[in-house]
Amino acid sequence: MILKFIFTRDIIIFPPKGVFEGLKAYRTEDGRILLFRPEQNALRMQMGADRLRMPSPTIEQFVDAVKHTVVANKQWVPPPGKGSLYIRPLLMGSGPVLGATPAPDYTFLAFASPVGNYHKGYLNLVVEEKFYRAFPGGTGGVKAIVNYSTVFKPVAEAKAKGFSDVLFLDVKTAKYIEEVSTSNIFFLKGNVISTPATDGTILPGITRKSVIEIAQILGYQVEERAVAVEELFDSEEVFCTGTAMVVNPVNSITYQGKRIEYKTGPETVAQKLYEMLVGIQTGRIEDKMGWTVELN
Repeated sequence: MILKFIFTRDIIIFPPKGVFEGLKAYRTEDGRILLFRPEQNALRMQMGADRLRMPSPTIEQFVDAVKHTVVANKQWVPPPGKGSLYIRPLLMGSGPVLGATPAPDYTFLAFASPVGNYHKGYLNLVVEEKFYRAFPGGTGGVKAIVNYSTVFKPVAEAKAKGFSDVLFLDVKTAKYIEEVSTSNIFFLKGNVISTPATDGTILPGITRKSVIEIAQILGYQVEERAVAVEELFDSEEVFCTGTAMVVNPVNSITYQGKRIEYKTGPETVAQKLYEMLVGIQTGRIEDKMGWTVELN
């Protein structure tokens, strides 16, 4: 570990304030570059900024910044099937203030990097019973920077035991499933797909929203509701969604020492949803939803 000490006349605001977003640019087979639902990221940043009392860019400013960032780095958009260009818009407060007050200055910026698959292979999760990700009235429902540092310790402990990630429960009762550290989660039983409702402690994922719409088009009944932890035992499939992982099947979840395994493979609902979503994102499937934005 390397520690860096920076001395400056402009002291960063205390406590640090910031919200960020994540979206991808994809290269199609015929060489075009597509963005996926960037206006939804803009709306979510506005929601997060309002929660933290920060000014935010308009939808037009946000999307324009993303477009300029991708165009300036278009040579780094990977070929089809080799990955994508991940764009990170960031809104942060700063200024020469030591008190716990709103920042006097705010910066909006966007940077990008080519990426491959976030998770390789199926997920093996463990239900976290000691730490909690969010609480009612907090910032769990917005993409605030503070949300992510709190998951580092439980995730590190889980990975040291051989798990891929942790599944958090609600802080009030520890009886209901919330989300994985950086993704939403879905449960399939019969023709019904259930996912925890975004009631303030769960991030309203854009991939989550898209998967729900695709599932409904495919004829599945989708329920956004409180999902009891006991439902882990009778679910047929479980999968996670997020910008980085897209749709990632869950192989197993361990709860109170009991390991529950789920159906995975090419014939699963998760795979169908993945193929349709990625097909739209990469231009292989006609976008009848109006979700993609082509860059000139």
